[in-house]
Amino acid sequence: MEQSNKQTNRPPYGIIAVLMIGAFIAFLNNTLLNIALPSIMKDLDVEASTVQWLTTGFMLVNGILIPTTAFLIQKYSVRQLFLTAMGLFTIGTILAGFAHVFPILLAGRMIQASGSAIMMPLLMNVMLTSFPLEKRGTAMGFFGLVLMFAPAIGPTLSGWIIEHYDWRMLFHFITPIAIIVMLIGLFKLKDKKEKTYNRLDFLSLLLSSIGFGGILYGFSSAGKEGWDSPEVYGTIAVGVVSLVVFIIRQLKQERPMLNFKIYKYPAFALASAISMVVTMAMFSGMILLPIYVQTIRGISPLDAGLMLLPGAIVMAIMMPITGKLFDKFGGRLLAIIGLTITVVTSYMLSKLTLDTTYPHLIMLYTFRMFGMSMVNMPVTTNGLNQLPARFYPHGTAMNSTMQQVSGAIGTALLVTVMSTRAKTHATEIGAAAMKHLTKQPTPQVIAEMKQQIMMKAMLEGINDAFYVSVFIAGLALVLALFIKRAKQAEDSGDKQSASNKVTGKLAEN
Repeated sequence: MEQSNKQTNRPPYGIIAVLMIGAFIAFLNNTLLNIALPSIMKDLDVEASTVQWLTTGFMLVNGILIPTTAFLIQKYSVRQLFLTAMGLFTIGTILAGFAHVFPILLAGRMIQASGSAIMMPLLMNVMLTSFPLEKRGTAMGFFGLVLMFAPAIGPTLSGWIIEHYDWRMLFHFITPIAIIVMLIGLFKLKDKKEKTYNRLDFLSLLLSSIGFGGILYGFSSAGKEGWDSPEVYGTIAVGVVSLVVFIIRQLKQERPMLNFKIYKYPAFALASAISMVVTMAMFSGMILLPIYVQTIRGISPLDAGLMLLPGAIVMAIMMPITGKLFDKFGGRLLAIIGLTITVVTSYMLSKLTLDTTYPHLIMLYTFRMFGMSMVNMPVTTNGLNQLPARFYPHGTAMNSTMQQVSGAIGTALLVTVMSTRAKTHATEIGAAAMKHLTKQPTPQVIAEMKQQIMMKAMLEGINDAFYVSVFIAGLALVLALFIKRAKQAEDSGDKQSASNKVTGKLAEN
């Protein structure tokens, strides 16, 4: 009873606001950098295969550290974790902003990632414990609005900064904001954590790092190295074996680092599966469209960022709306409508031509993001709602980890489809062109033909990759048919935890 009353009290909006600003800064920094990669390649004299480590390395650190956040959230206070996360992020940002060689820039990015990895699960856990089930959809919707505003303005802001300033300004711009947010947290966050006796199992940490790190690295390298590379299938195999051993070890432990028993709750297991599939489908638009507009159509980075802006804004605006709709109707209806829109728009994007108009691209991408805005947050919230409260840290950590893994798999799969199909189409188009030649072409004509063939082949490869994303989104749509409104499951551990909290509260009073 006392626990119920406590949960209906006014949520800690001050703490949530500080955490949201910190998470927003971390998200914004990540979206700013994508447009800057060509400028960094030129300035620091590195190849594309090297500069991509700024993204891959960030993803790897997240994949390694996020599984530990369930332990960290249970062991330390929100204040301690937030200040540590923002401190690491700020140090990494300063280091990257003054980098004049690539290794220093990469080190700065990985330090940033170590702070960013803690931020998202921490914020999600505070949101879950602060709002009752009937208000959680609306709260998570506003949470999504704040976070989606970062990718909404990120590409456009980055394009403008790069056109007018040095790429280092992207980090210098973030640094003072990060410092101010950290100082606000230092003075505003006052929560204390009751003493716990959890100890980090270093063998579990090692197995988790090798497992998730190996899988992420392998899939991230597949687009560049090819699936037949030992570097790719070797690291994936090592990662899978380590992950299996890690899971077995967690299931046997009384206090696991990451509790895989949460998958015995069907709503969470289904939500996790749908979220992973949707993340894979979402990456097709985020990766393939910029390649299409910049490489094939020759559109500038700023205009490419502006093209993605309306879709990101629509997704941000829809977040609190879908949150309220979720509280009223549940996640099933929203997910089915959203995924139907995603499937249709993905199919339409698989029909791109060399003459597809700029407004048409904006419209398709915007409708696609509108559809996805009705899926991710409602489905994830519905799954987490079924978990007993003591499993919230594990649920948020698991969701964040699975999104990193599915993002890497989706990226590798779609880039591989694009690359392999482009090679096949180039051979077919080249053979067809040679048949229609009536005389020996000049070297200049041959060069022009090669350029046109490669452009057309890449276009067809992108279309094929979008077509694959239609089936990925279709799989998520089929899974969404099985969604049911979740009710929080009872758990004996929760009752014991509640009793301990009440006893502790009485002792303090």
